[in-house]
Amino acid sequence: MAGFGTRSGSPYSRGGSPGFRFTLYALASIVIMVLDQRMDLLERARYVLQALTYPVEVAVNSPVAGWHWLERSMTSRAALEAENRRLRTRMRDLEVRTLRFDALARQNAALLGLKQAVPPVAERWLPADIVDIELGRLRQRVLIDRGTRNGVFRNQAVLDDYGVVGQTMHVGPWSADVLLITDPEHDLPVQIARTGFRTIAVGTGDPNALALPYLPANADVKVGDELVTSGLGGIFPAGYPVARITQIHHGAMQRMNQVIARPFAHLQTDRAVMLLWFRPGSPAAPVQPNQQQLPTGNPGAQPLAPPPPPAPPLCTPPTAGSPASGTAATAAHPSPSGATPAVPPAHKPPASPPRTP
Repeated sequence: MAGFGTRSGSPYSRGGSPGFRFTLYALASIVIMVLDQRMDLLERARYVLQALTYPVEVAVNSPVAGWHWLERSMTSRAALEAENRRLRTRMRDLEVRTLRFDALARQNAALLGLKQAVPPVAERWLPADIVDIELGRLRQRVLIDRGTRNGVFRNQAVLDDYGVVGQTMHVGPWSADVLLITDPEHDLPVQIARTGFRTIAVGTGDPNALALPYLPANADVKVGDELVTSGLGGIFPAGYPVARITQIHHGAMQRMNQVIARPFAHLQTDRAVMLLWFRPGSPAAPVQPNQQQLPTGNPGAQPLAPPPPPAPPLCTPPTAGSPASGTAATAAHPSPSGATPAVPPAHKPPASPPRTP
């Protein structure tokens, strides 16, 4: 009986006390946070884990991809011809739109007095297929099949055929996570195309809605206004389409408007996106926020010297035949050596001889 009641049979005698385990876990957490802050340890671990889990994700999505391939293979000839006609019509529309844009660019260059139009800001682009998609209330992200092996880098602009999609967040060797513009953690500097007013579009967690929480109550905004990128933030150049304003709620006691915009990009139905590289020397290229100076300018330019003070007015020259005419002329025109020439004495008539008594 005494042996049965000893503490050796208690389940709490196994392992350390809760306080000791809490202290141990807290110290381990602090060490991991310090290492991640100084050595970026968790980002490296994420890089390795993303490289390891990518084949599993591809294998999981392989049945869906195989079904789509089989569905495309079984498509009838009539459906293919209809699709071909639709694509040809869209191609003609895009060609007409491109010609119109070129004409507007030439007209704008002529109005600004430029000899030639500015080259396009996009240097090259790379298509990428969407492997996985996550559209929840707290996370709006997609996984693409391009990584560092293809030159993809962090915070790279991602677009589709209709507008801005987002930017790369975590980049692995063969894949990358794309943070969509509708993610609650994403902020995009935009401006209203009609008025040029700059503001920030914030993700709402809804793939069909963006919020503009920083518009004042007296802002000139209307339903149907288009939002384009403002060129600030260092990610997107100016002028790319973002969204269209669909709802405006004016509060009587509120200092800010509640404005909702619908993105142009088809975030729920896209199967492929585009990764863009911009020309670093182009004036329209986005400026990185960590740059302290702009990449343009002439470092050898020097300020100009101030203009010399005006010369004092000359005196009125004396009339010819006056005694001071020679002196004034001599003072006004000094000798080349710098010395003042001697003034010859005035001519005197000879003295008359004395008269004899």
